[in-house]
Parts: sequence; C-alpha cells; structure tokens
Amino acid sequence: MPNSIVMVPIPDNDPILSYAPGTSERTALKDKIRELKSQEIEIPLVISGKEIRTGNTAQCVIPHDHKHVLATYHLAGEKEVQMAIDSAMEAWKTWSTMPWESRVAIFKKMASLLQGPYRYTINAATMLNVSKNAFQAEIDSACELVDFYNFNAYYAQEIYEQQPPISPDGMWNMSEHRPLEGFVFAVTPFNFVSIAGNLPTAPALMGNVVLWKPASSAVYPTYFLLKLFKEAGLPDGVINFIPGPGSKVGPIVMNNKNLAGIHFTGSTAVFQNMWKTVGDNIHKYKSYPRIVGETGGKDFLIAHESSDTDALATAMTRGAFEYQGQKCSALSRTYIPSTIWDDVRTKYIKQVKSIKMGDVDDFGNFVNAVIDQAAFNSITQYIDYAKSSKDAEIITGGNYDDSKGYFIEPTTILTTDPHFKTMEEEIFGPVLTIYIYDPKKWKETLELVDSTSPYALTGAVFSNNREKIIEASKALTHAAGNFYINDKPTGAVVGQQPFGGGRASGTNDKAGSMFNLLRWVSQRTIKETFVPPKDYEYPFMDKE
Repeated sequence: MPNSIVMVPIPDNDPILSYAPGTSERTALKDKIRELKSQEIEIPLVISGKEIRTGNTAQCVIPHDHKHVLATYHLAGEKEVQMAIDSAMEAWKTWSTMPWESRVAIFKKMASLLQGPYRYTINAATMLNVSKNAFQAEIDSACELVDFYNFNAYYAQEIYEQQPPISPDGMWNMSEHRPLEGFVFAVTPFNFVSIAGNLPTAPALMGNVVLWKPASSAVYPTYFLLKLFKEAGLPDGVINFIPGPGSKVGPIVMNNKNLAGIHFTGSTAVFQNMWKTVGDNIHKYKSYPRIVGETGGKDFLIAHESSDTDALATAMTRGAFEYQGQKCSALSRTYIPSTIWDDVRTKYIKQVKSIKMGDVDDFGNFVNAVIDQAAFNSITQYIDYAKSSKDAEIITGGNYDDSKGYFIEPTTILTTDPHFKTMEEEIFGPVLTIYIYDPKKWKETLELVDSTSPYALTGAVFSNNREKIIEASKALTHAAGNFYINDKPTGAVVGQQPFGGGRASGTNDKAGSMFNLLRWVSQRTIKETFVPPKDYEYPFMDKE
C-alpha cells in the first residue's frame, strides 16, 4: 500500500576518498592490505545462514603475485545447490511478505556499514584478489556499491508509491508490487565488486530470494560482502552463497521449476546459452522467468577533426587502460581523422609510456595485472596476432610476462583495416586498436562504427562542433546504451548514468535505476467496490 510519508530521501552519491599521500584513508587502506595478505582464510558455502564445507576446494590468489594464496574456498555440488534452492523457497514465505520499509532499512544499513567499518576491508580485498589500484577499488567496491544500496532503496519506494491515478466514487483501485513467485539466480562477474554486490541484492530488496554464484576468480571480496549482509540483518536463506563452476551449478538451477529470474553479468556466450536453456525448459517453470543480463562490449570512440586533442588523448588512455581494460565499458576501438592524428599520436604515446605497472601495494602504479592465466593467454594471443600482421603496427606496449603476475603492457595497435580482428572482437584487456580515417568520410565512418560490432554497450564522440555531435548521436543511436560526449566511454555513476546496453551487450535493464528493480516485481491490480450493484440490468435496458 502507498505510504503518504516519504521515508527515503533522494540520496547523494558517496564521496570518493582520495588516498593521497598523508591522508588517514591511505594509511588505513595500506594497513588493511597488509593484514589481509598476512593470513589465509577458508571460505565456505553459506546456505540458510550455515557454513557448508564440501571438501571440494579451489584457491583465491593475487593476480599480480599468483603464488600468494589469499583463501581456499569450497565448491558447491548438486547436493548443496538443491539445499540452497530449498532454503530460498523456505525463506521466501516470510521475506516476500515482509513490509518493504523493513527490507529497505536492512539495505540502508548495508550502505552505512560499507561507508564505515567495511570500507577498507572490501577495498583491500578487491585490490588483492582482482588486482585493482586504490582508486579503481574505491570507486567500485565502496562508492558504487554504497550508491546501489542507497539509490535502490529510494527507487523501491518510488515503485511502491505508483498507484492508479483514478478511483471513482464508490470504489478504490490499488496496485500491489509483488515479489516474483520463486527464486532468482544471480551470476556475478569478477571485474566489478559493486556489480557482484548489486545483482543478488537488487531482487532481494524487492522481496525476492536469491541463489548467488560469484565468479570463481573473485570469491574473496564477495565473501566479505556476505558478512556485511549478515551484520546488516539480512535473514538467513534470503541470499544463499554457492560458489562453484557454472557447468555444475547452472544446470541444476536452470532445471528447477521455481526459477523465477536470472540476474547476470558475464560473457555473451554464457548468457545466450542460459537464455536458450530457459526456452527449452519453459514448460517446466511455474512462471515465465525474468531474464536480465549485461554481457560484452566492443566500445568505441570516434573523434571529429574539431576535437580537443589533449582531452582526446587522456580519454583514450584512461578509457582503454584503467583496470587493465577489464571493463565491459572499456575503450577498445578508436577512429581518428588523419588531420589531427599526428598531434594526438604524440600526446597519447607520451601519456601511455609514462604509465607505471605493477603491484597494487605501490600506489604509484596505474596498471596492475589481468585477472588470471586464461585471460592472460587470450589477450596475448591478440597481441601476437597483431605483431605478425601486415595490416597492423604496435605503437605502445606489446610486451607481457606471467612469471610472477599476469602482467600485460598497455598495448596500442594501429591498423589500416577497419575490420581488423582487434577492431571487431572483444578482447577484455589492455589493448586499444586505432583506425585513421579520411575526415571527408565522416558520415561513412559513423556508419562503419555502427555496423562493425554486434555489441552496443558504450561509445563516445569527441568534437567541438555541435552539429557534428548531433550527427554522431543520431547515427549511433542504437550503437551504445551509454553514450558519452567529449568524455571516455567508462565510469557510469549510479543515480547519474544508469548502465546497460543493447544488441549483443544485454537486455539494457539499466542497473542503478528504477527500471532494473521493476524487473523483480509482478503487479497485482486490486479493485474494491464499497456498495456493489444488486441488479444485473443496465439503464439502457429500461423501457421507454
């Protein structure tokens, strides 16, 4: 029922701590990093609030020092997945009927705990297990996740307040925003702890119960989030934590009749296979599952010859190489007019060559390691391909070394072929490919940008000519779900730029907005008539 008192004010974005030399937060974060590195922990499954140890284990390691083990974690098998389903369905009976104000209170407490006592723990765990520098960890695992919890609480209130505008005399029309009937399967990625923390909790906020399968390469920080949920008062069984290989966990979950939704971020191939499985099993389910997913990207930047070349060079450097290019939104292909290329090239190469790469403990490092051996092998194959091609030239980086950590230099490929392999395929690493175009072919190049990739996640245009910005925006309407003007195509902020893309990049349900939360409720319309009619005849039936 609608509440006439506004309980949740419009939030502010969580302030970003600088971690500059001499600050208290820098000292606190470094202390926490040392503390976590000094111990090796055991991570169980958590089902109905109970710790489950299967004996089938894997390790959480530091990507930039991969012989250093942070934790051993237990893997879910068929028995444990079924236990998690049973636990969720039992918890659904009370959680789905809890007043929304009480659920919101828990999530507001999550935000407060993350702003305070958990901030340095989550940031340090993120830095160590997924190899992010202090700033990248701060804007991800602290600020963005705090924003998700605060803004989602506000958006939930707005949803519950949506009621039919008209109730004629003698009746009352109402809308009830019910949780889904069943459980939601949340499959989360390694590269953003904020996404890992949002995918299971956004449906839970709306009264749903969740099975959470974190990425195998990022179990460590997600386990600390689970502890935060517990401390905030989330009831047992609402979110069950079942790390394990997708090939083992997925089929059991997807075959269950109570599957009500999927909240996914990961590879396009996996998401498409999940969608196909839902289609094949559609006759088994109690209801039609809600499928929400954000997958890959081949994100672009097109520059007009009127661009500010200093800003353009910086956008390329940050967009392509922050967090080693391991962002769905990372800049991966750039189109630059020949008339400004020499100027851009000089400024860009100077910036990239000044980048320091190494351990996250050294706050002077801009770039750290890629996530694991599989990623290292995949990314370096693209670099080797470019090295051997007559259509490409490597103008920065190109070197790599996995002896201690999975390090790949920020690599820039200059190609003469707009359909070169690295212009079209998602690499998910610190590799940017540049194509130089004839400025007389501006409109043709816009068409090229739009048609080159099956993805449509993020993109950017640089220009100081407003007419050209308008042309680019229109031509690339469906090429990016998040479109940037004179800025890098990364760094969406909750409450400012809801995130998501179309085409092969996902369902574009915009994480960090009301529209995502709407996917996790099912409306019931209620009409109450106070004095119902007692005669079936209508006035038109009266005799003249």
